[in-house]
Amino acid sequence: MDDQASSSTDYAAGDMASNDDIQWRFSQIKGNIDNDDSPTDADIISCVEFSHDGEFLATGDKGGRVVIFQRDQSGKYVNGIRSSEYNVYSTFQSHEPEFDYLKSLEIEEKINQIKWLKKKNAANFIISTNDKTVKLWKISERERKMADGLYNLRNEDGTLRDFRNELVLPKLVPMQLIVEASPRRVYANAHTYHINSISVNSDQETFISADDLRINLWHLEITNQSYNIVDIKPANMEELTEVITAAEFHPKHCHLFAYSSSKGIIRLCDMRDSALCDGSSKIYEEKEDPSTRSFFSEIISSVSDVKFSHSGRYLLTRDYLTVNVWDLNMESRPVETYHVHDYLRSKLCALYENDSIFDKFECCWSGDDRHIITGSYNNFFRTFLRNSDVESTYEASVSSCNKNSILRSKKVGTGKKRKDEISADSLDFSKKILHCTWHPKSNIIALAATNNLYIFQG
Repeated sequence: MDDQASSSTDYAAGDMASNDDIQWRFSQIKGNIDNDDSPTDADIISCVEFSHDGEFLATGDKGGRVVIFQRDQSGKYVNGIRSSEYNVYSTFQSHEPEFDYLKSLEIEEKINQIKWLKKKNAANFIISTNDKTVKLWKISERERKMADGLYNLRNEDGTLRDFRNELVLPKLVPMQLIVEASPRRVYANAHTYHINSISVNSDQETFISADDLRINLWHLEITNQSYNIVDIKPANMEELTEVITAAEFHPKHCHLFAYSSSKGIIRLCDMRDSALCDGSSKIYEEKEDPSTRSFFSEIISSVSDVKFSHSGRYLLTRDYLTVNVWDLNMESRPVETYHVHDYLRSKLCALYENDSIFDKFECCWSGDDRHIITGSYNNFFRTFLRNSDVESTYEASVSSCNKNSILRSKKVGTGKKRKDEISADSLDFSKKILHCTWHPKSNIIALAATNNLYIFQG
């Protein structure tokens, strides 16, 4: 497709597979891999996001911490490809637990999402959110400091300099590199319900924050005022039939954004039409076949993630069993559907009983929009080459990952177990990859598996 071809030029030579699926190699694992005990709840990674240039990678966890990694700066290349190693750059506490005294509710410190702002100077900026409060952080470096000695007014032997005939300036001397994370803005008290997503506009001046029933528009410089641009709360809460699950701005048009719902509906809104965007400009919905409807239909059709393609032409959505690609010009049905773990369709009753059916999986595009990635159970993740039958299942596992080892595709079967096949009955549903991100310019992916961060290079 034209949109895909035009964006593939951003990929570095040697980073892009031509006509086949990508061969993934294990690069790194971050986290406590030696601890045999189950991880503490605070250590579980809750979001992961590459910066716009891919030089930085941010993760947030349930303990309210943000860890930022920087790509290796040594200039190492292997087979013509730059090293995909990421090293810890900065760690800081973004959110603390709070208590809403009016509602007698505890507000968790868990980081729900992190978004990067495009870099304009030496500093980096991110916005992070928990259930109620969005914060803007500045991450900057300090590697020089003011020299001691009263602003360079003394000689080396300690005597005062005679500066009657010369201009004396403060002297800067080198110091050990310090990375500082400082809060610049706090956007609070605008959401009654839990914030599920934030998205920075292409104008880099505004952003949206979405909760279950409302979406607010903020200006980055204004913290005490936001505009409610979507409100689906009914007059009578007993008539509530759906909630907002995710929202994202269009990558190129600052007046367009999309949001998804628990009914499996995606709405594309144009802020030029009206101040309140409840009447969306386009509605994307695949009509369900009444003959296949079951008790679980509405639960598994709920959209857990929505992402615009880099070209802006398509929408990628994830529900419980499938990933769909929608053409913005066609509302009736998706143009592509990829089955993530269809072998679970017969196990929905058990998944409902252990609450796994309510897990919210993310999905993402490759930088050239030709590939799609999403997570599954047993620490499996799935990759799809668009407009082809090429799809793969890989496992992010400590035991099977050695430095630069090539990942081998797995097969999951539902019937009699065959050689080199994993039975669907033996899958571990406590191990799951909910969060993933793809480097914007190279075939590098980062996946969050419980308290570990896996990085793979293509």
